[in-house]
Amino acid sequence: MTVRHQTEPSFENTLSRRDFVRVAAGATAVAPVIISARALGAEDAPPASERLTLGLIGCGGQGRNIMGGAIQFKNVEVVGVCDVNEKNREEALKILRDRYGRDDFAQYKDYRELLGRSDIDAVLVATPDHWHALVCIEAARQKKAIYCEKPLTWSLGEGRAVVNAVKKAGVVFQVGSMQRSSAEMKYACEVVRNGYLGKITHINVGLPDGGHAKWVEEWPAPPAWLDYDFYVGPAEWIPYHENRLDWDWRWHMNFGGGQMMDWIGHHGDIAHMGMGWDEKGPIEVTPVLWEYSTEKNNLYNGPKQYIFDCLYEDGTTMRVGSQASMPQVFRECGDTGTQWFGDNDQWIFVARSGLKASNPDLLKIKFKASDFRFRKERNHMRDFLDCVREKRECIAPVEAGHRSASIGHLGKIACLHWAHLKWDYVNERITNHESLNSVLTRHYREGYTLPQS
Repeated sequence: MTVRHQTEPSFENTLSRRDFVRVAAGATAVAPVIISARALGAEDAPPASERLTLGLIGCGGQGRNIMGGAIQFKNVEVVGVCDVNEKNREEALKILRDRYGRDDFAQYKDYRELLGRSDIDAVLVATPDHWHALVCIEAARQKKAIYCEKPLTWSLGEGRAVVNAVKKAGVVFQVGSMQRSSAEMKYACEVVRNGYLGKITHINVGLPDGGHAKWVEEWPAPPAWLDYDFYVGPAEWIPYHENRLDWDWRWHMNFGGGQMMDWIGHHGDIAHMGMGWDEKGPIEVTPVLWEYSTEKNNLYNGPKQYIFDCLYEDGTTMRVGSQASMPQVFRECGDTGTQWFGDNDQWIFVARSGLKASNPDLLKIKFKASDFRFRKERNHMRDFLDCVREKRECIAPVEAGHRSASIGHLGKIACLHWAHLKWDYVNERITNHESLNSVLTRHYREGYTLPQS
């Protein structure tokens, strides 16, 4: 049986993940900061004391999307944007001009210039994955509230560094795992958390299939509107090609992590949310499948099909894999998503397309007053903004985002090195392959250093 919930209009509800366009951080301010009368509380704007001022770092498709979600609220104002891509900056500025009816917004190539502004309360971070850590750590040091896209970081060690910086600074942090604000996702997690399936024995997490492949004969010079050296940033240097930008940066493991890392912060995150594992992780990770496309390819290197298995300390097992490689009981649900199994093999499945269950009664539960319930807010950006004002924890806090991303980080290490991992999730160390601890944190390119709190 399937249930689809009608959701209220919001930027999350209408988001297509294929709207992502290349974003990045870069170097040197290119416009002065102009403080308008509106910014001082004039016209119809709320007084400055009641208004949140934001900056956007990463002005590609997803950056513009989340910025649009923020500026729909009258007591929020974006005052500056940053990207190493001049074209992306200009697209973001067009949105701001249309929204506010003026043209006094600052634009930057260097994220540190934007973060150094004392008049900015919070930042939206939508760069490619390999830039998340450095931007978020500096934002925390500058005492900015942070909304950062998922996965939290490119590598596991970077994630811990971000968590430490955020906790040390005491700033509000929302991971862009927007499914946590979805009504159907919360319902499924509440069914699991309140024991309506009995004891959970197994979880299936099915993610999109990968396998993007492309062969190119020429490697052109980077265009003048892009600071490609800063785009590469702390990552290993690879040649420029326009098809490694925009949406397609994620298909090269140097910048992203393929479909696996792109979606582990969604469906893997919901698996953890349902189990109450926001501060936990697996204790063992076993590689099962890691296959590349057989098409001629010199542009991308993400896997086409992938599977790894996780074991948690309470005995629960979890299979994570590309949808086509998942068990039949999962594939019959017809979408990527999360599926929990409890007593007598009864199960509930949740995806963006809706809910399914082994028993229709599981989709009609009337929760008791004593049951655990998540807060009702269904707009992920509004949750962030409210938490900034009220100085409370978001629905997708930094530790939770790190732990859900860690599922993918460990699965990638296990599969790439074809090694069964025993994982100490408290101290975040691999205990049976000491040498593999050296790949938990990215080795930065010369000129870049990962700060440690």
